[in-house]
Amino acid sequence: MNNNTSNQNMVTPSPSIAASAEPPKTKRLYQVWPGNNKFLCGGRLVFGHDASSLFLTSFLIGGPAITFCIKMLVALKHGHPIASQPILIGAAVLTILDFIFLFLTSGRDPGIIPRNSRPPEDEAFDLSTPYLDWMSNKTPNVKIPRIKDVKVNGMTVKVKFCDTCLLYRPPRASHCSICNNCVQKFDHHCPWVGQCIGLRNYPFFILFISSSTLLCLYVFSFSWVNLVRQKGSLWFAMSHDFISVALIVYCFIAIWFVGGLTVFHLYLISTNQTTYENFRYRYDRKENPYRKGLVSNFKELSCARIPTSLVNFREWVAEEDDYQDESYRTYNSEFDKSFVNPKQKFDMEMGTMYGKDSMRVPNILKDLDYSG
Repeated sequence: MNNNTSNQNMVTPSPSIAASAEPPKTKRLYQVWPGNNKFLCGGRLVFGHDASSLFLTSFLIGGPAITFCIKMLVALKHGHPIASQPILIGAAVLTILDFIFLFLTSGRDPGIIPRNSRPPEDEAFDLSTPYLDWMSNKTPNVKIPRIKDVKVNGMTVKVKFCDTCLLYRPPRASHCSICNNCVQKFDHHCPWVGQCIGLRNYPFFILFISSSTLLCLYVFSFSWVNLVRQKGSLWFAMSHDFISVALIVYCFIAIWFVGGLTVFHLYLISTNQTTYENFRYRYDRKENPYRKGLVSNFKELSCARIPTSLVNFREWVAEEDDYQDESYRTYNSEFDKSFVNPKQKFDMEMGTMYGKDSMRVPNILKDLDYSG
């Protein structure tokens, strides 16, 4: 009798309470990442938004290179005097290296900066109102500066607040509109590799365009020698060897593009500039705070250790933390309205002074190395 009474007095949890007690569903960070990247191998490979362009680039590299190697194999089989195993091996090695550097450039994190789900709280703003209040426009007088001043090697650099990532970008960083990420030491977004070029993949990009230039020169040179050493006149040889003529014309055109790009980036390295800085700031008209001298500039690229990624795309996150939910979009839109002078479009520039803003740098920038 007592057992029945006690059973009747027991409280049965409601379905809503039981559901709320369940652990939140989790996903890998790359599965909910709000950028436009494409991931393979469970987030281990990070590609850009237009990664499909790799197929075209691979065809433009592999097509002529494989054609040249096949022609050398056929010439070896028939005992052609120009053909030799070292020439064939050299072409194969350059082609393989070119593809390795291509995929090392396109398939790795270029230096993506972790984004915030809300603006960084900093006493420099002197805000006593919770973010939620001014997010809903209940405190319209709250204003956040878009630009802050940071000292780099004794010079003043302006860093801009990113409306999308909700953080002050470190010096030399910029937001890529194609991949929708802030990238460390952003150089440019390369459509040929389908990836941003930044701090973590720039050395491989230099190796890629350099090896592409060498491969073009290699195929061009030996294809030309093949024509010259054939019996008869040059025109007779050209009329009977269309493959060599096609390779010569193709490589001659390609050298102007990829070779010119290589020379341009060697100039940027010698002056310690990025492509973005070269086109936006024109350091030839003002002093470059990152320049360390010709030897030191090249040493910085060739000897410096590539830093580890700031984002672990394989870590587990709660599904509720999905940055792409509607509340984040609304919050980001309302936050943008609270900036000082929202109609103005600023960008990071070099200068010795900026306005009358004496507020200190937020905590997010304190521990960063601005020396290069």
